[in-house]
Amino acid sequence: MEPIVSIIMGSTSDLPVMEKAAEILNNFRIPFEMNALSAHRTPEEVEKFAKKAESRGIKVIIAAAGMAAHLPGVIASMTPIPVIGVPIKASLEGLDSIFSILQMPPGIPVATVGINAAQNAGILAAQIIATGDKEIMSAVVKYKESLKKKIVEANEELKSVKYPFKTN
Repeated sequence: MEPIVSIIMGSTSDLPVMEKAAEILNNFRIPFEMNALSAHRTPEEVEKFAKKAESRGIKVIIAAAGMAAHLPGVIASMTPIPVIGVPIKASLEGLDSIFSILQMPPGIPVATVGINAAQNAGILAAQIIATGDKEIMSAVVKYKESLKKKIVEANEELKSVKYPFKTN
Protein backbone atom coordinates (compact mmCIF):
# COMPACT_ATOMS: atom_id res chain seq x y z
CA MET A 1 0.00 0.00 0.00
CA GLU A 2 1.45 3.33 -1.06
CA PRO A 3 0.42 6.67 0.48
CA ILE A 4 -1.59 9.17 -1.56
CA VAL A 5 -1.84 11.79 1.20
CA SER A 6 1.04 13.11 3.23
CA ILE A 7 0.59 14.67 6.66
CA ILE A 8 3.57 16.85 7.54
CA MET A 9 4.27 18.62 10.82
CA GLY A 10 7.21 20.65 12.05
CA SER A 11 7.60 18.47 15.11
CA THR A 12 5.70 15.82 17.01
CA SER A 13 4.35 18.52 19.32
CA ASP A 14 1.80 19.08 16.50
CA LEU A 15 0.69 15.43 16.59
CA PRO A 16 -2.27 15.88 19.00
CA VAL A 17 -3.82 18.22 16.40
CA MET A 18 -2.67 16.49 13.21
CA GLU A 19 -3.78 13.02 14.28
CA LYS A 20 -7.36 14.21 13.68
CA ALA A 21 -6.56 14.33 9.94
CA ALA A 22 -5.02 10.86 10.21
CA GLU A 23 -8.19 9.51 11.84
CA ILE A 24 -10.37 10.88 9.04
CA LEU A 25 -8.11 9.51 6.29
CA ASN A 26 -7.97 6.17 8.06
CA ASN A 27 -11.78 6.07 8.32
CA PHE A 28 -12.06 6.80 4.58
CA ARG A 29 -9.47 4.05 3.94
CA ILE A 30 -7.14 6.50 2.21
CA PRO A 31 -3.47 5.46 2.50
CA PHE A 32 -1.37 8.19 4.10
CA GLU A 33 1.99 8.85 5.63
CA MET A 34 2.97 11.09 8.55
CA ASN A 35 6.34 12.80 8.85
CA ALA A 36 8.01 15.53 10.87
CA LEU A 37 9.85 18.00 8.64
CA SER A 38 10.88 21.49 9.63
CA ALA A 39 11.13 24.37 7.17
CA HIS A 40 13.82 25.85 9.42
CA ARG A 41 15.65 22.90 10.99
CA THR A 42 15.58 20.50 8.02
CA PRO A 43 15.06 22.69 4.93
CA GLU A 44 16.93 20.27 2.64
CA GLU A 45 14.64 17.42 3.69
CA VAL A 46 11.56 19.60 3.12
CA GLU A 47 12.78 20.44 -0.37
CA LYS A 48 13.55 16.79 -1.14
CA PHE A 49 10.12 15.73 0.12
CA ALA A 50 8.21 18.44 -1.79
CA LYS A 51 10.01 17.90 -5.08
CA LYS A 52 9.57 14.11 -4.99
CA ALA A 53 6.00 13.97 -3.64
CA GLU A 54 4.29 13.90 -7.04
CA SER A 55 6.54 11.16 -8.43
CA ARG A 56 5.85 9.09 -5.30
CA GLY A 57 2.10 9.23 -5.98
CA ILE A 58 1.13 11.78 -3.33
CA LYS A 59 -2.07 13.58 -4.38
CA VAL A 60 -2.64 15.94 -1.42
CA ILE A 61 -0.36 17.29 1.30
CA ILE A 62 -1.69 18.37 4.69
CA ALA A 63 0.89 20.54 6.45
CA ALA A 64 0.82 21.99 9.95
CA ALA A 65 1.60 25.67 10.36
CA GLY A 66 3.03 26.09 13.85
CA MET A 67 5.04 28.86 15.49
CA ALA A 68 6.69 30.39 12.40
CA ALA A 69 4.00 28.87 10.16
CA HIS A 70 6.22 28.53 7.08
CA LEU A 71 5.90 24.81 6.38
CA PRO A 72 2.73 24.77 4.20
CA GLY A 73 3.89 27.70 2.07
CA VAL A 74 7.41 26.41 1.63
CA ILE A 75 6.09 23.02 0.53
CA ALA A 76 3.54 24.64 -1.81
CA SER A 77 6.30 26.66 -3.46
CA MET A 78 8.06 23.45 -4.52
CA THR A 79 5.26 21.14 -5.67
CA PRO A 80 2.25 21.19 -8.01
CA ILE A 81 0.30 19.05 -5.52
CA PRO A 82 -2.52 20.73 -3.53
CA VAL A 83 -1.39 21.73 -0.05
CA ILE A 84 -3.81 22.17 2.83
CA GLY A 85 -2.45 24.23 5.70
CA VAL A 86 -3.58 23.58 9.27
CA PRO A 87 -2.86 26.60 11.46
CA ILE A 88 -1.76 25.41 14.88
CA LYS A 89 -2.69 27.31 18.04
CA ALA A 90 0.92 27.59 19.19
CA SER A 91 1.16 31.31 19.88
CA LEU A 92 -1.06 34.37 19.48
CA GLU A 93 -4.08 32.03 19.68
CA GLY A 94 -3.11 30.67 16.22
CA LEU A 95 -3.88 33.93 14.44
CA ASP A 96 -0.26 34.32 13.37
CA SER A 97 -0.38 30.88 11.76
CA ILE A 98 -3.66 31.42 9.95
CA PHE A 99 -2.59 34.82 8.63
CA SER A 100 0.67 33.31 7.40
CA ILE A 101 -1.24 30.78 5.30
CA LEU A 102 -3.86 33.26 4.10
CA GLN A 103 -1.26 35.75 2.86
CA MET A 104 0.50 33.51 0.34
CA PRO A 105 1.81 35.34 -2.73
CA PRO A 106 0.08 34.97 -6.11
CA GLY A 107 0.85 31.63 -7.73
CA ILE A 108 1.55 29.76 -4.47
CA PRO A 109 -1.88 28.85 -3.09
CA VAL A 110 -2.35 26.97 0.16
CA ALA A 111 -5.85 25.89 1.13
CA THR A 112 -6.60 26.80 4.72
CA VAL A 113 -8.80 25.27 7.38
CA GLY A 114 -9.59 26.70 10.79
CA ILE A 115 -7.17 26.87 13.69
CA ASN A 116 -6.40 23.32 14.90
CA ALA A 117 -8.98 22.02 12.38
CA ALA A 118 -6.98 19.05 11.11
CA GLN A 119 -10.19 17.02 10.94
CA ASN A 120 -11.47 19.40 8.24
CA ALA A 121 -8.12 19.11 6.46
CA GLY A 122 -8.58 15.36 6.33
CA ILE A 123 -12.11 15.74 4.99
CA LEU A 124 -10.97 18.26 2.37
CA ALA A 125 -8.17 15.92 1.29
CA ALA A 126 -10.72 13.10 0.95
CA GLN A 127 -13.00 15.35 -1.11
CA ILE A 128 -10.13 16.29 -3.43
CA ILE A 129 -9.19 12.64 -3.93
CA ALA A 130 -12.86 11.69 -4.34
CA THR A 131 -13.10 13.74 -7.54
CA GLY A 132 -11.20 10.91 -9.22
CA ASP A 133 -12.31 7.94 -7.12
CA LYS A 134 -15.96 6.82 -7.06
CA GLU A 135 -15.49 4.62 -3.99
CA ILE A 136 -14.09 7.47 -1.91
CA MET A 137 -16.77 9.82 -3.30
CA SER A 138 -19.41 7.38 -2.07
CA ALA A 139 -17.78 7.33 1.37
CA VAL A 140 -17.65 11.14 1.47
CA VAL A 141 -21.34 11.38 0.53
CA LYS A 142 -22.21 8.85 3.24
CA TYR A 143 -20.15 10.81 5.78
CA LYS A 144 -21.91 14.07 4.88
CA GLU A 145 -25.29 12.36 5.25
CA SER A 146 -24.27 11.16 8.72
CA LEU A 147 -23.63 14.78 9.70
CA LYS A 148 -27.21 15.68 8.78
CA LYS A 149 -28.50 12.75 10.84
CA LYS A 150 -26.59 14.03 13.90
CA ILE A 151 -28.37 17.40 13.70
CA VAL A 152 -31.79 15.78 13.35
CA GLU A 153 -31.02 13.66 16.43
CA ALA A 154 -29.76 16.73 18.31
CA ASN A 155 -33.05 18.53 17.64
CA GLU A 156 -34.96 15.56 19.02
CA GLU A 157 -32.83 15.71 22.19
CA LEU A 158 -33.40 19.45 22.49
CA LYS A 159 -37.14 18.86 22.69
CA SER A 160 -36.61 17.42 26.16
CA VAL A 161 -34.84 20.57 27.42
CA LYS A 162 -37.38 22.53 29.41
CA TYR A 163 -37.46 26.22 30.31
CA PRO A 164 -40.49 28.22 31.41
CA PHE A 165 -40.35 30.41 28.30
CA LYS A 166 -39.07 27.85 25.77
CA THR A 167 -41.76 27.39 23.11
CA ASN A 168 -40.66 24.20 21.33
